[in-house]
Amino acid sequence: MCVGIWERGEGILSAVAAGADGIDLKLIGGRHPAELASQPLDLLVVSPGAAGWAGAGAVDCRSVLLPGRAGPLSQLLRGEYAVSYGTSPKDTLTLSSLEGDQLCLSLQRELVTLEGAVVDRQELVLALPPQVSPLPVLAAAGALLMLGVPPERLMERWSFQP
Repeated sequence: MCVGIWERGEGILSAVAAGADGIDLKLIGGRHPAELASQPLDLLVVSPGAAGWAGAGAVDCRSVLLPGRAGPLSQLLRGEYAVSYGTSPKDTLTLSSLEGDQLCLSLQRELVTLEGAVVDRQELVLALPPQVSPLPVLAAAGALLMLGVPPERLMERWSFQP
């Protein structure tokens, strides 16, 4: 599988690399869509800090995980489907609570992995390092779930270092 991470150094790429242990995966990072347009992607992960939407239509991706507020971006991308994350109840991945060094990720509806398995609605408790925004954590966790990492394994081995 080939995954593109469009971010500005929020730590999503390193968290996905660490959490996808055992998955045959090629990760490509970029600060702009042009850096991710060199080959077809199975998954494009758009960070909450992604900027420079011009050129996003050149990215060939099967699926996209993006902030809910960036919904119009999904219209520019040539993907089969999009999954959103954020703080809105309309987002597939959202926060149900945030306390101290933990966040509770809420999967609001069933999620289909890239391999076609279904992840049921549920809540996952994940560590949140100090001074880290929860949105990149949601993006990294969502990417790992879409890659087929089981929720229980995600909670056991979760690590996010910006």
